[in-house]
Amino acid sequence: MPRKTEGDIQTEKINIGIIISRFNQSVTENLLKGAVKAFENKGLGESSIEIFYVPGAFEIPTVMKKLCRQNFDKKRIDGILTIGCVIKGETAHFEYICESVSHSINKISYDYEMPTGFCVLTCYNPQQAYERSIIPPNAENNKGYESGLALLEMISLMNKI
Repeated sequence: MPRKTEGDIQTEKINIGIIISRFNQSVTENLLKGAVKAFENKGLGESSIEIFYVPGAFEIPTVMKKLCRQNFDKKRIDGILTIGCVIKGETAHFEYICESVSHSINKISYDYEMPTGFCVLTCYNPQQAYERSIIPPNAENNKGYESGLALLEMISLMNKI
């Protein structure tokens, strides 16, 4: 029988970088609370989490790339969680931001082989954003919580490969 590469996540020596947008802050802060709760539930302490605030979702990839580049010289973080919220308005701005941010995060993660949790909500209205960032958080009602768990799983998997 083949070995499984999933299961228990070892969090003792894991350091997480969280890049969070201040735009739509009531939503993004709830997503952050969800992620931190997921990390705590898996045994990761506050001292293992470093938070970087950016103005909006568009700025997330720039900080992510810098963190990944710095990580080449000295390993500072084991994974990055990106948190943002873009809500559609009356112009095409929504499409440009969402596409650029998601493609950039994906490319940086791929290029640097950095485990990444993608928690940039792309919602058509404020109600959708609210429904994905409910407090108290769990894996069913808060995408920050769900993305945090996915990130830990990816870190664990990448450490095994």
